[in-house]
Amino acid sequence: MESQAHFLARGAMRLFAELGHVSVAEFMLPSGCRADVAALGRDGEFSIIEIKCSVVDFKADEKWPEYLAWCDRFFFAVPDEFPQELLPADHGLIVADGHDGDILRPAETRKLNANRRRSLTLRYTRHAATRLRSLNDPDAG
Repeated sequence: MESQAHFLARGAMRLFAELGHVSVAEFMLPSGCRADVAALGRDGEFSIIEIKCSVVDFKADEKWPEYLAWCDRFFFAVPDEFPQELLPADHGLIVADGHDGDILRPAETRKLNANRRRSLTLRYTRHAATRLRSLNDPDAG
């Protein structure tokens, strides 16, 4: 059974695809944290989208600030009924569902340094290729 978080991630990923970005869910950052969605733009820009399904989920999460060092732009993606005033105003805001999403507040751009961007790009590429391989050959191990 698919969870609300899965639907929110799918809607956010569809939104970013419309914007010309490719994205993956559950992307492991070099810090050891797992981003809900990471999106890579044509110009190499990284966005991280943190899914928050409920107020309890948001209040219990203390790790999301660690993601800021690993992206050019950071967004929260929430369902329509989420009380948006609880979210920090200096980050992007997406309202999503299982079909698509809308950016209600753009994220500030904070450019990654070149070394970190290269490291992330290689990690992202390997992650996406590994995920594709597992879909094409589930018995490969």
